[in-house]
Amino acid sequence: MEGSGEPQLDAKAKVTNQLIDFQWKLGMAVSSDSCRSLKYPYVAVMLKLADHSGQVKSKSFEMTIPQFQNFYRQFKEIAAIMETV
Repeated sequence: MEGSGEPQLDAKAKVTNQLIDFQWKLGMAVSSDSCRSLKYPYVAVMLKLADHSGQVKSKSFEMTIPQFQNFYRQFKEIAAIMETV
């Protein structure tokens, strides 16, 4: 979907990275420099990926709870499809 803010994968794109490790943790932002009280939960995700040469890189990002729930649902769908291959 265009303009949804969600990253889309091209079905024809060649994936060359391998997922080595996936970690996540739940956090709560309680304040920032510009706002005294935020109080919103988020999920911090840490990935370790190996490229085609074997070099391991770490990537991290944060998501809202609804974004993480959607990510998890999509991850489960992918896993189910991969089991049939």
